[in-house]
Amino acid sequence: MRKTVVGSASTAGGWPCGMNLNVVFLLSMVATNLLSLYHLSIRASSNTPPLQSGPDFDQQQVFQQLNAIRATVSHLRSATPPPPPELVLYTRLAPVGSACSAHPDLLHRFMSYVPFAACPDDVHTLAEPLILRGCHPLPRRRCFSPTPSAAAGSVQLPTDPFAPLPDSAVRWPPATDAKKCRSFSCLPASLGFDVARTEVGKFLRARGPLDLTVPQLLRLASMSRAGPIRLGLDVGGGTGTLAARLKRAANATVLTTTMDLGAPYSEAAAARGVVPLHAPLQQRFPVGDGTMDVVRAGHAVNRWIPEAALEFLWYDADRVLRPGGLLWVDHLWCRKGDLDGVYAAMLRRLGYKTIKWAVADKTGSGAKDELVYLTALLQKPF
Repeated sequence: MRKTVVGSASTAGGWPCGMNLNVVFLLSMVATNLLSLYHLSIRASSNTPPLQSGPDFDQQQVFQQLNAIRATVSHLRSATPPPPPELVLYTRLAPVGSACSAHPDLLHRFMSYVPFAACPDDVHTLAEPLILRGCHPLPRRRCFSPTPSAAAGSVQLPTDPFAPLPDSAVRWPPATDAKKCRSFSCLPASLGFDVARTEVGKFLRARGPLDLTVPQLLRLASMSRAGPIRLGLDVGGGTGTLAARLKRAANATVLTTTMDLGAPYSEAAAARGVVPLHAPLQQRFPVGDGTMDVVRAGHAVNRWIPEAALEFLWYDADRVLRPGGLLWVDHLWCRKGDLDGVYAAMLRRLGYKTIKWAVADKTGSGAKDELVYLTALLQKPF
């Protein structure tokens, strides 16, 4: 069992400190929404025309609402008593209610579309950059998203997740852009798109102590009394190879979080018959509390992620794991000098049981910044 440190339960006024701060936060947000509703009701009941047209008026109204949200967050930071430190820290990573308005140029371009018509094909130029900056969920709603332009019945999706991926399942860049790939064969095999040759052997054969195969995972889960692997989450799981392998080996359902950064990861995973979750690493996992049997952090989870964001990720993994569930840290790489003091310390604070812990060099001993890999399998307390 994990140890819990309990502080003072009350303040001089008799209310719990956490409750007092939460009430301040709640009242501030409620007041902002009531004020917005009041202004809307005043406009609706006035003698002025019910709708005012014109791009300047509409733009002004949108940014007034966004600025009101931002002002609320600013008020929380300067309030007495001050807001909870966790809220302040989180707003630095994904500002509460104002992440979209913090990038007005991108937001303006993204929302400049014709309702009830086809959405602009700007996933890589506008949607992905907004999501990476914390603007999620995206506010675009009333248009038809583009799909692969294939004739009816011409897309033959494979039933085998390790069969070659059909190029017709993806919306490739226009032919006028000669620098962009227009087929899976054009993409580097190391990115996970050569599923028939490169990916077919992954999680089946261990090449060294850092590798953990699916058969080993299932055996360790049984030995540690973790129970069967039925549901899982693969964070930064690329094209969904782990999900495909666990589906075949244990009939497990694994959700794969992806971002289409330079390549069609989401479409490739879907073509293989696994579920892609289009979500950045700083987003709260869109699954229920205590529901997952295993959470894997893939190669996308590494030293380039800010330390606060990474710690939020570990605790969100703890939130979604059921008691006895497994956290699989797969090839996390960092500076050798940071491993014990930063990354291992983060994981130890979870209070999990260590089932596997392997460290190996990523670069030669003569490198300027010596890097190491960490693979760990940890079990949440029952």
